This record gives sequence, structure tokens and C-alpha cells, in this order.
Amino acid sequence: MDFLCEILQALVALAALGLIVLLIVAHVTAGMVSLLRHEKEKYFVTSSGEKEPFPSLHDPHSRELSVVIPAYNEELRMPVMLDEAMEYLENRQKQSPSFTYEVIVVDDGSKDKTTEVALRYTRRYGADKVRVLTLVNNRGKGGAVRMGMLSSRGKVILMADADGATKFADLDKVEAGLKDLNPKPENMAISCGSRAHLEKESVAERSVFRTFLMYGFHFLVWFFCVRGIRDTQCGFKLFTREAALRTFSTLHVERWAFDVELLYIAQCLKIPIAEVAVNWTEIEGSKLVPFWSWLQMGRDLLFIRLRYFTGAWKLGSPHKTD
Repeated sequence: MDFLCEILQALVALAALGLIVLLIVAHVTAGMVSLLRHEKEKYFVTSSGEKEPFPSLHDPHSRELSVVIPAYNEELRMPVMLDEAMEYLENRQKQSPSFTYEVIVVDDGSKDKTTEVALRYTRRYGADKVRVLTLVNNRGKGGAVRMGMLSSRGKVILMADADGATKFADLDKVEAGLKDLNPKPENMAISCGSRAHLEKESVAERSVFRTFLMYGFHFLVWFFCVRGIRDTQCGFKLFTREAALRTFSTLHVERWAFDVELLYIAQCLKIPIAEVAVNWTEIEGSKLVPFWSWLQMGRDLLFIRLRYFTGAWKLGSPHKTD
């Protein structure tokens, strides 16, 4: 019995030491993301080929809606999504002439013709409606969304994936979710599109291994960071301008797990969050590599919690950046 107690004590001591080492590693390796832009990232190209500076999220809004679309090597999938989005937005403007909008395509350092494809829409609809922000280096999806958000003019701002997996008309649903939150007096609220209602169907179609990874990721999200939101990863989220400024100015993670940190920040700041069921279809060509991407996200989830716990990352006030 004494021998078993000694083994148990040794294991507890080893676990405590491992936790301390992990805390130290998480704290020491917690780099701060640079919000500084390359000179080329400060401007968008007009339909006539001239360069004009992007506005700032810190400025007052001048459009009802901004749509931020992160895109990495999306020259093939993006046109379908943009055609659907522009048709919806143009029809809405015809029905309600006071409705104003902009679409910002953020090319995340693509190696294909993503920027050239997006600029066709600028030439067709004008730079007041469609703008292209081309990042010099690949930042990751979270970094691309953040740069688009910080360049937007909308009173409310939608992030939407370039693959068009979510029907753009479901904007009506997430808008209704945002209004139901009644975001006053600070006007901070987030409405998240959700695929949770489709989970049973997706499990039936997935392999056992991918299903195990999915449920494992959901558990880690719940255990370390976000509770009460069943689907943190749907790329269809609507923010009030104030909520976008507060959360994206604080965001650190720029890869796949950025949604989780974003919602973790929002819950820490007590920003109201709605989760709204949307239509979703899996589109071929995903950049997500099942095993390695999930492994990276699991690591990021652990480090998100540890870095905020140790004070390496803080929920500071947003500062204007160049």
C-alpha cells in the first residue's frame, strides 16, 4: 500500500510539474500579433485603377452593412459565392434604396488569381461596393478576417466564407438574431450562424475517425474556452460595429481557432451572443486538413486559456493602428 501511495504522489508531483512547465511555455511563447500594415495593404484599387486608402473601423460607420470575405487561393470557388451575395445585396438595395453596403474581399496572400477575380467585381459594381484588400503575406483566416474588419465602414459587419457553404440569404436570419439581442446602450452584440442542427446528419456521413475528432474538438472548446455556443466554427457571423472593434482589436490567434478566441473574448466582456441555425452545404476544396488542422486547433485552445490565465494576453482597450 505504501508503495502505491508513493507512486500516486510521484504521479501527482509529475503532473504538477508538467502543468507549471506548460504555463511557463505558454506565457513565454505568447507573441503579440502585429496590426501594422504593409504599405500596399493600406490601399484598395478603384474601378478606374486608382489607389485610395482604406478607412478605419475606429471611424463612424458610413454604410449599413459590410461583408468581409477571407479568401486564400479561391479563384475557382469564390465567383459562385460572390454572384450569390451580390445578387442578394443588389436586390435588397432596389427594394430599399436607403440600404447601403460594401463587400471587402481579403486575399490572404494567395498564389492564384484570387485578387484578379475579385477585382472583376470592383470593375462591375464599383469600388464603393466591392473592395479588394490584398495581403502581402499569408496571415491565416483569422488574420485575414481581422484586417477586413478593421477596414470596414458598416454599422453591422458580416464575415462570410468564400466557398459559399452558407446561403447568403441567411443573412436575414442572423440579422434577426442580432436584433433580438437588443444591443443597447453600448450596441455590442454578435449573431453566429450555426450548423449544430445538422450534426446528426453529418455524423452519419463522416468516418468514425472524423466524428471522433469533431466531438473531441467540441469538448476541448467547452472545457477550455467557450460554453453555451454549440457551433463556434461556422464562418457566418454578424457583428455590431462596436462588438467587432472590441473583439478583433484584442484577437491574437490568426489560424483556424480564431473563432474560439473571438467568442471567448466576447464572453469575457459579457457581449451578448446569439446562435442561429443556417443552411449549410459542404463544398469541395476545403483548406482544412482533418488530423493536422484539428491538432493545431487543440493546441491553440489550450494556449488561449493558459495565456489569458497567466496574463500574457489581456483584454485591453482597442487602439487605433496604422
